[in-house]
Amino acid sequence: MILPVAVARGVFSGDVDRVYRRWARSRVRAGSTLRTAAGVVEIVAVEEIRPDAISDDDARAAGSTSAVEVRRSLRGVAIDPVFRIRLRAVGADPRERLRESVDDLAGIAARLDRLDRASRHGAWTRETLRLVADHPGERAADLADRAGRERDPFKLDVRKLKNLGLTESLETGYRISPRGAAFLAGEDEPAG
Repeated sequence: MILPVAVARGVFSGDVDRVYRRWARSRVRAGSTLRTAAGVVEIVAVEEIRPDAISDDDARAAGSTSAVEVRRSLRGVAIDPVFRIRLRAVGADPRERLRESVDDLAGIAARLDRLDRASRHGAWTRETLRLVADHPGERAADLADRAGRERDPFKLDVRKLKNLGLTESLETGYRISPRGAAFLAGEDEPAG
């Protein structure tokens, strides 16, 4: 489950403590955590509910203005159950500190090489890093088009780079982190 940036920030500000999703079966479980743009969020509880049981107070606790708005925003098949997922802020995303670290750039190269070798569509890591660096804040779909790739697999690959502390998500798109910029600068230096 992915939380929109505004919802994740709402969890950390204390304004949001739940979300609603319509799924054929629950895709999350209590006790698990999500890394979000605002930090790590814990899934406190997951319960199946009737959509008409959502009140305006429930909607405000989910960052919406009304129960009608929440019900309208539910995606999926109308016969699928609706789940109330209670959330709690846990703390900072460990990738935040990693993004600032410029240590072990050789280790990063080795990890990127492994990702490239394991890929079904060939080497992608450095090209993707350069795209993000050259086009900060550009939508993932547009970056994927530039790379000649489909959006969703492209986004999964950017998430792999984010997990290494090389990129970070913005409200729209991504930007290169200081760690990613240092890595690219080292890659672009002529061998001496």
